[in-house]
Amino acid sequence: MGGSAATSYVLKRLRPTARGFDALKEESRQEGYWMLVRLADGWASGRNIFRKRGEALFGAWHGDELVGVCGLNIDPYFNDRDQGRVRHLFVSALHRRNGVGRMLVETVINRAREYFAVLNTRAPKEAFGFYEGLGFERLEGEEFVTHRMTLATGD
Repeated sequence: MGGSAATSYVLKRLRPTARGFDALKEESRQEGYWMLVRLADGWASGRNIFRKRGEALFGAWHGDELVGVCGLNIDPYFNDRDQGRVRHLFVSALHRRNGVGRMLVETVINRAREYFAVLNTRAPKEAFGFYEGLGFERLEGEEFVTHRMTLATGD
């Protein structure tokens, strides 16, 4: 694909019942990642349907194909409604390194700025550089957070 391919992607709100989600979920599972399985289970049970204040779930489409997912929740690991959390980021292998993950997380960051003071995530080690490149700071000693971004408030 190449560097400017990101312009051919469209981001919009997503429900995990959308056409193409199951294929992306299966790809993530085959790679050993369970975030989209947890996303689908949380949606089906009603535990997490991204409807609380500030929450949203986004998908990235390349034509009719769903190629990426990323969500924003109130961070369930803290009793502080001012903390958001990047959730369930996954991009199809064929579309990685084309800016899709960056577009998804930047969309989440921009939304989070409207509702939260900080944005947390727990990333696998291979994604540390990705999050740090977006402005997240690495944290040590937190059980549920590897990276945090302090968001500007009061602007």
